[in-house]
Amino acid sequence: MKSRRPGASPVAATVSLRKDSPPAVELSGAAPFRRVLVANRGEIALRIIRACHDLGMEAVAVFSDADAGAGHVRAADAAVRLGPAPAAESYLRGDAIIEAALRTGSEAIHPGYGFLAERASFARVVEEAGLAFVGPSSEAIAAVGDKLAARRLARAAGVPVVPGTLEPAAVDRPDALAAILTDADDIGFPLFVKASSGGGGRGMRRVTAREELPAALAAGSAEALAAFGDGAVYLEREVRPARHVEVQLLGDAAGTIVALGERDCSIQRRHQKLVEESPAPGLTATERADLHDLAVRVARAAGLTNAATAEFLFDEDRRFWFLEVNTRLQVEHGVTELTCGIDLVREQLLIAAGRPLSEASLASAVRAATPGLHAIEVRLSAEDPARSFGPVAGRIGRWSMPAGPGVRVDTAIEAGDRIPPDYDSLIAKLMVVDVDRDAAIRRLGRVLDEVEVTGIQTTLPFHRFLAGHSTFRAAQLSTDWVADEWEPAMEAERAAALAIASSVAAAAAAGGTIPGDTIGAAPPRIAPPPALESGWLRAGREADIDRWPPR
Repeated sequence: MKSRRPGASPVAATVSLRKDSPPAVELSGAAPFRRVLVANRGEIALRIIRACHDLGMEAVAVFSDADAGAGHVRAADAAVRLGPAPAAESYLRGDAIIEAALRTGSEAIHPGYGFLAERASFARVVEEAGLAFVGPSSEAIAAVGDKLAARRLARAAGVPVVPGTLEPAAVDRPDALAAILTDADDIGFPLFVKASSGGGGRGMRRVTAREELPAALAAGSAEALAAFGDGAVYLEREVRPARHVEVQLLGDAAGTIVALGERDCSIQRRHQKLVEESPAPGLTATERADLHDLAVRVARAAGLTNAATAEFLFDEDRRFWFLEVNTRLQVEHGVTELTCGIDLVREQLLIAAGRPLSEASLASAVRAATPGLHAIEVRLSAEDPARSFGPVAGRIGRWSMPAGPGVRVDTAIEAGDRIPPDYDSLIAKLMVVDVDRDAAIRRLGRVLDEVEVTGIQTTLPFHRFLAGHSTFRAAQLSTDWVADEWEPAMEAERAAALAIASSVAAAAAAGGTIPGDTIGAAPPRIAPPPALESGWLRAGREADIDRWPPR
């Protein structure tokens, strides 16, 4: 990644403004703002910076000490240090971010996703500072940021919600336990204890029987309090099997709200997404139109503006159940952009400046129920999929990303970059688009074959497994896919590795000859079972040993 001016580095000082930024360009009028501060890091910060430059605006980056030389910092017109690596001392410091915006003359703050993006209190302080918050208003965020409030709002709007409670469980009142147990019996088991605030599965506990509920309530509430500062939890029926389907929404200050299609995000681990595609496969045009209508009704009831996403479960009886609203740009927004032809970040910036929804957005919404393209995104993360997707840190060796027709890669990583342990493990989003789902899957297989990353473990083996799997190709999707397909495959690989190790050990103990052994040579290194040296993974190693570095 090159600086926009040779030799210029926005990291040279706490604040460094470049003098060679391009003039504002005419895109539906003047550029919406002169300068925008991007309150995030990594690929999403770089994505927003590029959108600012496309609109002829300057972009200000913020960074922690761990990101002083990061790609998003080098691409910006200015950069401001926030503090040490821990997010609590840098990217979560709303006061420091607003101070940076005011010092650099920024007129707006784009929060990206994660960190402060869905905190109504932060959006309110931004607004009170006289800056534009590029996202829904603080009032709208507050209205649906609490999942219980969102459930009540959706039900009042006539939108089906997953059966469960609508008020927080009184976990601090022993005398209320009997009533909570009665509610649980009415909902039915299995069910979930879920946190009213936050996301990412924090505070969530699956409960299969009545006697498990008291402990699950206490544990879920404690985790939610530690993660979000709010220990409120509620009960919700487990809908299973089910698919996770979400609708992309855009709304302007005049009250116009549209749906730009839906995404299927069913392939998950620990309630966090691994793969997303648009449109959701297997829906009829009528089902799509009905789903989009439900999402718009929730958004209108909440007074949503800018970009948001309404999330639903789709059960085996083909019913949609409202889950929650995300009042921000989603990680997977790119697949919607590829299928509808709309730059969502550009739309966000224009809406934040008071512009109405673009004609292109309105036209795209009309076509949303009958999409003409199919896009798939896989999240390439610094995680070990053979060890429960545990995060890893380290330094990137070789870094080669795919290219060609219908391919998009969103990343801020380069060869030699260090992946710090302080932040989310996402390092790149690999997207493909083609005329239909079958063609998109074939293109995805080609793209995954072109990827080359060394130095750290990534989720690439999982994605290759998925792209070639018959159930994925047949669109037999559910939130249990990883547990049903990937985890059994890993168990089979471990069993094969154990069998190899056992036979070699037995041969050595009996004084026999180990295949490949020679006089005077060191005994063969037997990898521990988790290394998974058999089957498809061994073939991948033989193709390029560095793609899955040996332990």
